[in-house]
Parts: sequence; structure tokens; C-alpha cells
Amino acid sequence: MKPTWFSVLFVFVQFLCLAVIGLTGPLFAYPIMLSLIELIGLFLGIWAVVIMRIGHFNIAPEPLTWSKMTSRGPYRIIRHPMYLALLLTTFPLIISDFSSLRLVIWFILLVNLILKMGYEEGLLQKKFPDYARYRTYTARLIPGIY
Repeated sequence: MKPTWFSVLFVFVQFLCLAVIGLTGPLFAYPIMLSLIELIGLFLGIWAVVIMRIGHFNIAPEPLTWSKMTSRGPYRIIRHPMYLALLLTTFPLIISDFSSLRLVIWFILLVNLILKMGYEEGLLQKKFPDYARYRTYTARLIPGIY
């Protein structure tokens, strides 16, 4: 499925936010507790990519024609672990080197990812017949909360 202009906008905003956060402060959070949260985010992202397998997921919300639905690894609990990984990795950077600009950019990233998730879930439901059932026993982003 070819990405729509809507999808391109989601991805553009996502990468723009990540670039601004990365270019306006350090890439490693401090103190150690923030570093630990950042590392948990990195680990979750790497784990999600390994489970999904490189080449079988798309940065744009549209699922690839050869992609398969997975409910292994972090996907047993969370439908969008890669998005959670981005948020967990970047939030400690905001706290560690705080500025109002960086916080606003992080909230723009959060809203963008929430909107992107909603759009993506509609597409996944169309592609995978079992997706509706999968949604009943997994959290969208944070188990027990959202």
C-alpha cells in the first residue's frame, strides 16, 4: 500500500520532532534514573524491531503487503511498542536538559504519535482479520492506562 500524504505528514512531523530534540540538547540523559528510563526505551525499541524483523514493518502507518501481524515479544502486551520506545527514550532527554521549546516539541511528538496510531490501527484492522480481537487484550501504548 502506497503512503498517503497524510502518512507522509505523520512521518515528517515525527522525524522533525526527533531532530529538534536531538539537536537542542544532549543525547544522553542525566542523572542515572533518567538514563535508565532512556535505556529501557532503547531496549524496548530494539526488542520490537527484532521481533517484527527488519524489512517487515513500515515507518509510514500503511502496512507493507508482505507484513504479518505479530503478537510476540512486547506485542503481547503493547500494540505500539516502537512508539512507546520513542517516547521513553526522548522524555528523559527533555527532563535532563529542560527548556519550554523542547517540552512543546515532545508534546507535539506525543500528539502526532497518538494520531498516527489511530490511523494505523484502522489500516491494520482492514489488513488483518484478527486485529480486532488482538486489540481486546493489548494496550495501545501503556498497559492498564492507554
